[in-house]
Amino acid sequence: MAKKVALLQGNEACAQGALYAGCTFFGGYPITPSTEVAEVLSIELPKIGGKFIQMEDEIGAMASVIGASLTGAKVLTATSGPGVSLKQELIGYACIAEVPCVIINVMRGGPSTGMPTGPGQSDVQQAKWGTHGDHAAIALVPASCQEIFSETVRAFNLAEKYRMPVQVLYDEIVGHSRERIEFPEPGDLEVIDRAAPSVSPEKYKPFDPSFGDVPPLAAFGTDYRFHVTGLNKAADGFPTTKANLVDDEQRRQVRKVDAATDIELNEEYLTEDAEVIIFAYGSTSRSARYAVNEMRKEGIKVGLFRPITLWPFPEKRIAALAQQAKAIVVAEMNLGQMVLEVERVAKGACQISFLGRVDGDPINPGQIMEKVKEVK
Repeated sequence: MAKKVALLQGNEACAQGALYAGCTFFGGYPITPSTEVAEVLSIELPKIGGKFIQMEDEIGAMASVIGASLTGAKVLTATSGPGVSLKQELIGYACIAEVPCVIINVMRGGPSTGMPTGPGQSDVQQAKWGTHGDHAAIALVPASCQEIFSETVRAFNLAEKYRMPVQVLYDEIVGHSRERIEFPEPGDLEVIDRAAPSVSPEKYKPFDPSFGDVPPLAAFGTDYRFHVTGLNKAADGFPTTKANLVDDEQRRQVRKVDAATDIELNEEYLTEDAEVIIFAYGSTSRSARYAVNEMRKEGIKVGLFRPITLWPFPEKRIAALAQQAKAIVVAEMNLGQMVLEVERVAKGACQISFLGRVDGDPINPGQIMEKVKEVK
């Protein structure tokens, strides 16, 4: 039987992906260029018994999704760079309290209100280091409307599996593009729910490391009663200043991501014999792919490495490509953010060249081709 297809905007595809993943709560505040995510869910969630709430600001929106997640709901908020800035204190709270939630950031220019209707890719370091303290981070960067759908589903899976916030970052171009979407049938894409406690309520400890690096999470409102705090804590959730417990907690929360083997996802295009590798993500990778095809016609051995998981950074693969290539060209709509990671991992094995743009227009294939020809 033919699958259902539709012509959807990227933001609409995000909302539909959230529904497929089992999202039942959205808390947000309108902001360009992400508002369509909220608009669709304001219509669709009530139809399935879910809840939609527009809060008084972005801080309240983040607080609402944390609270809803602790009751057992799969939760989503959507915003742009300025909104993520306002959410940071509570993103940090969700990190240390290990609260599953998905945060959509449709990136635009900045800082401050910047260029609300233009694309940008300058929030990628914010996704890793925006909140204070040592913590793990997962950030996904889809490049098409279909991929926004599937990566939104994957974001929910990772948030639920690893008990933590997961950010999905795509730029205004992809968010407002309209493309053909093929809807997967139920069961076509994996959907993961958080692990439930296997012990009786009186024996349950919400941060008990004896269950592994990701302890099961009970839902508020059930027979399980437990304490949640933004302070370092013992297994029972109550604050502690004992050095060994604080150290163990910090390391466990980072280790659960560092040790994972199912988070990293990349796409490589014609990299096998490439002498020059283009590192690009989001809409910039679409220009890069076109540029690769055109330069291959000219006999230039160039390929594309496209991270779909941006954090954790794909260190091992970039290090290997740096050994293979003469140069890596990093193209991104900022003044130099992921290029710093590429340089760090390459460790001087090959030339690293940067192409950045921050004027509100996308990086086009011609600019990428010109940069590649400078370094080949």
